[in-house]
Amino acid sequence: MKVIYDPAKDLMRIVFRDIPFEDYNEEQPNIKMHYDVDDQLVAIEIQQASELIDDPRAVEHQILEI
Repeated sequence: MKVIYDPAKDLMRIVFRDIPFEDYNEEQPNIKMHYDVDDQLVAIEIQQASELIDDPRAVEHQILEI
């Protein structure tokens, strides 16, 4: 998984699989879900990220114990 933030475009993309996407669905304004040819989720794109995320330049990764 990759998290990419482009401050010039204020765009954040969370990529789950590094493959081309074929389609997308705009779940809410400025939030797009990208899908592959088999309709599996590939990435989430957040436009105007600084308005929706406290600090789009900071990423915290946490794994919860089972």
